[in-house]
Amino acid sequence: MILRLAKRMLTEPSPRLVARFAYQFGWKGMRAVQRFQKRILQGDSFPAFIFLSITNSCNLKCQGCWVTPSDPPTHMPLEVMDRIVSESKKEGASFFGLLGGEPLLHPQLFDLIGRHRDCYFQVFTNGTLLDGAAAAEMRRLGNVTPLVSIEGLEAVSDERRGGTAVFSKALDALEHCRRERLITGVATSVCKSNMADLASDEFARRLIDLGVMYLWYYLYRPVGPRPCPELALDPDEIVELRQFLVDLRLRVPLAIVDAYWDAEGQAMCPAATGISHHISPGGDIEPCPVIQFACENVQDGPSLREQFDQSLFLSEFRQFASQRTRGCVIMECPDELRAFADRLKARDSSGRGTARAELDAIRPHCSHHVPGREIPERHWAYRFAKKHWFFGFGAYG
Repeated sequence: MILRLAKRMLTEPSPRLVARFAYQFGWKGMRAVQRFQKRILQGDSFPAFIFLSITNSCNLKCQGCWVTPSDPPTHMPLEVMDRIVSESKKEGASFFGLLGGEPLLHPQLFDLIGRHRDCYFQVFTNGTLLDGAAAAEMRRLGNVTPLVSIEGLEAVSDERRGGTAVFSKALDALEHCRRERLITGVATSVCKSNMADLASDEFARRLIDLGVMYLWYYLYRPVGPRPCPELALDPDEIVELRQFLVDLRLRVPLAIVDAYWDAEGQAMCPAATGISHHISPGGDIEPCPVIQFACENVQDGPSLREQFDQSLFLSEFRQFASQRTRGCVIMECPDELRAFADRLKARDSSGRGTARAELDAIRPHCSHHVPGREIPERHWAYRFAKKHWFFGFGAYG
């Protein structure tokens, strides 16, 4: 399958975009991880990858969403985004995930990407605003991959996303990307209402026909003001999903992405390892997008490196999370996370003022950590990549 995927990469997207992807995401991303490993040994903690939520504005109202739009919307200023990327480059980081809300609603999204042509950006979008003009601009810039979120087929997608004809609009977005020969991905948070439809060979092959190059599966997390806990997967379903991912990698010429299991099938949390952290639209530095607590803000004054290295909140969080579980602390032990945030005097960075009350209301759920039921990677390429570029970094002992 790797050879078939390589053939697709060399013939379907634009060769110029493939070259940029291989160098700026592939080679420079590998170097970023290597520099991160060296920093960890030296006691430094600047992450290899940074995720930025650049706006809280969105045109949908999804189940389990942790982002609350404001009026007027909060857009991260271009000069702040520019500073974050510029300072990160000095530490060897060159890959940035751009989230929202809906990042295509940020009026200066493409200005940021254009200012840093030596970096690579992944735009997390619901696809409803990804029209021909946006796809053409992404092709012109060359250093960006759209990641279109699909949360179900026709009926389920509208229910999950709180919109109308969301699935068909996402397919339209994929067609625009295919016509522009972009390197395009699809992401889905798997839950009880969409698992049968989306965790399937049929869905994966449909995406291949639409020119999609990578497919990112992750678990639905019942968080935010409308958590919908009834959608969370149970342990048997999580193991079934993991088995499906491992087997699918052998069957389809599509890169199957997950960020929560290592080569041996053991669960891991990127925020607990420190390889990635998140910055909110207001500049708050958070462990990850769904844990909306912070003690530092990028606009407070010190350099970004100093804030990461000197953050007691982030260093204590990494220790706290890795000691509690290999899985997701907000799913498995929300009460302990609430106590941790109180002990560190972390402020609520949700914009709602209700993050603590939401933790109090969460019933613990199983996450991707199902001890004794680990499923190792079967494909040699995924085992190699996970062992060398994305693993625990000693976080779990």
